[in-house]
Parts: sequence; C-alpha cells; structure tokens
Amino acid sequence: MGKKGKRYRGIKEQIDRLQLYTVDEAISLVKKTSAVKFDETVDLASRLGVDARKAEENIRGTVSLPHGTGKSVRVVVFAQGDKAREAEKAGADFVGTDELVDKIVEGWLDFDATIATPDLMRSVMPKLGRILGPRGLMPNAKAGTVTMDVTETLQNIKAGQIEYRVERSSGIVHVPIGKVSFDDERIKENLHAVMSALVGARPSSVKGRYLRSVAISSTMGVGVRIDPQQFT
Repeated sequence: MGKKGKRYRGIKEQIDRLQLYTVDEAISLVKKTSAVKFDETVDLASRLGVDARKAEENIRGTVSLPHGTGKSVRVVVFAQGDKAREAEKAGADFVGTDELVDKIVEGWLDFDATIATPDLMRSVMPKLGRILGPRGLMPNAKAGTVTMDVTETLQNIKAGQIEYRVERSSGIVHVPIGKVSFDDERIKENLHAVMSALVGARPSSVKGRYLRSVAISSTMGVGVRIDPQQFT
C-alpha cells in the first residue's frame, strides 16, 4: 500500500462511520483529517425524506452563507441592451446572448453561476438546457436567477449566496459551506444557515422524518455524519 493509501486509511480510522457527531465534533474531525496541501472545500450533504419527482417536493432555492464559500465566483449573465450594460457595471464576469450561448454549446464552461433576464429564457436559453441543467447551472426563477434585478442578484451571488437543490434520484442536497482554512465558527455558521434554509423549505406534503441524514466532508476527505436532530 502506497503513502496515499496509508494516509487515507489513517484518516478513516479516526472517524467512526456509525457515530452521529455534534456539529462542533464533525467540523473538528473534518479539519483534523484534511491531509492535502491545497485548501480543500468543506461540503455538506443532506438526504431529505422527499420524492423529488413530485413538483411540490422538488426543493430548490438559494441561501446566503454569512461567510461565503471562500471561492471567487465567476458569473455569466444572459442579457441585452440596458440590462447587459447594467450587468457589466455590476461586475459580471461574462455578459452576452447568442454568441455566449454558442460558446457554451461548443464546450466552454469556465463559470460557476448564471443569471438571465426573463425575455431571454424563451429565445436563447432552450439551447442550453441539456448542458447547464444537469450541472445545476441553468437560470431558474425559483432560485431567483431569472430576474430583471440583475445588479442585486449578481452582488448576492458574489457575496456568498449559493443555490441548493435536491437530486431527483437520491433526495440528497450537496452544497459547499466554506474552506478547511476557515475557523470552526465560520464553518458552523455557514452550515447552520444552509440547514435552516432546508428545514424552512420542508413541503407540507412530506410526512414522517424529513432530515434523513446530514454529513460534512472535505474535498478529498471522509464523510463525517452529524446527528440531524440538532437541526429540528
């Protein structure tokens, strides 16, 4: 077994996969078991007791992380005329219509979020559904990214607003909640912001246990399970 294999096994041995940890314990373990040289992202995965195939249980929305993700976010804005100029002034990384769509169709995906004005959703965006949809990058009215308020939406995303959505096949929501280099309190506050949003988004049609599981991990690390009852 090589050095990487031994190190990974050593990390796994520090984490009891059957135990449900407190938030503080889980954050401490994730940071302690991060053993790579780059600043890993801390990810949260929560499995919800929903049937995402039902429209009313297909949970999707946005939440502002108090301390951001620790990552510089590149935002594409699909807009024209005055709204395109507004987007450029507000700090959009890329602004355009047809030529931007063609670039993406040809394989360019060097961005993290998208915004579109409503007038372009019918004329321009249908070409991108199959490309952006599976990657969670398609502008969406429910998530607030189909809007005429380009400036505020763009500023919110740049400041740490993230989108969450439940995966149809698994019922799991995956989101970043910071970096390993963040102090424990910042990760904790970001985590609680996401969990509060998920609890608040519970559909009235859901019966029984809603928060089935919660876990956090670093990019290359092992998942640490958290007791879901701490968020109910």
